[in-house]
Amino acid sequence: MSDQRGLRKLMHLTNLMVYGDRQPITRTPADVGLAFEEVAFPATDGVDLRGWFVPAGDAKAPAVVWVHGWLWNRAGNAAGRVPFVDRDVEFLTATKALHDAGIHVLMFDLANHGESGKRPPLTHGVWEARDAAGAVKYLHSRPEVDRDRIGVIGTSAGGNTAMYAIAGGTPVKALLSIQPTKLKVFNRNFARTELGPFGPAGASSTNIVYFFMRAPLPMRHDPGIPARKLGDTVVQYVQGTGDPWGEMGIVEGFSRVTPHSLGVIAYPSTGRYEGYQYVTKEAGAVVDFFTTHL
Repeated sequence: MSDQRGLRKLMHLTNLMVYGDRQPITRTPADVGLAFEEVAFPATDGVDLRGWFVPAGDAKAPAVVWVHGWLWNRAGNAAGRVPFVDRDVEFLTATKALHDAGIHVLMFDLANHGESGKRPPLTHGVWEARDAAGAVKYLHSRPEVDRDRIGVIGTSAGGNTAMYAIAGGTPVKALLSIQPTKLKVFNRNFARTELGPFGPAGASSTNIVYFFMRAPLPMRHDPGIPARKLGDTVVQYVQGTGDPWGEMGIVEGFSRVTPHSLGVIAYPSTGRYEGYQYVTKEAGAVVDFFTTHL
């Protein structure tokens, strides 16, 4: 990679890291035969959030909310829109399985993603916790939702987000956290893969950007801190074995300090995006987790 091309790619990746991207909504629950409502509600700081509510029926029942990852939207990830190799990750299969098990589902776009409002920069969990908290508060407002039986599925930065939200006082009974990580480690490994041996030095410059934007610094990002404060929430962690950007040891560290952790499922994978396939290929296990713990 030439120096000029490398610099352009670094700038593009930094822009995605700081400001995100808005994937178009190309799939809906109707694609798997589910009725749904278009919904809107505020984050706890007032940012407008948009999503879908998939009712399992009229009777009061538990609910699960999806909290998606970096650059995704409420339906998951549509591959091919980013300057690195990714894979499709879809939430609809597991959503249908949860619905069929009698669980309501809320799918929504985090701020700076999909059709939701802006809150720059992305903090990969810290500020986005306000979105997850707003989603749970919205579920509390629905008469068909048993507010004492709410669960969360968080993927990647969404896993971080859920952990920060719960630790901040959002009541959640069960959390399935898929490949959460420390941003400093993710950025270092990601930059080395995408930009070469000098990539991590370039990626560290994002700390300067965040400093001037008066936002939490990536170098200080550590979901292990809120993990200690998850209280009675039952947490199941999942980490892909072939993830080049995250690290099994970090997720195991989160698990060790989580008061009610069921441990880490080491999911066989050949890359980071293959690890996210857990939510689709193991939809039955996803349902079992929530029917057991909600």
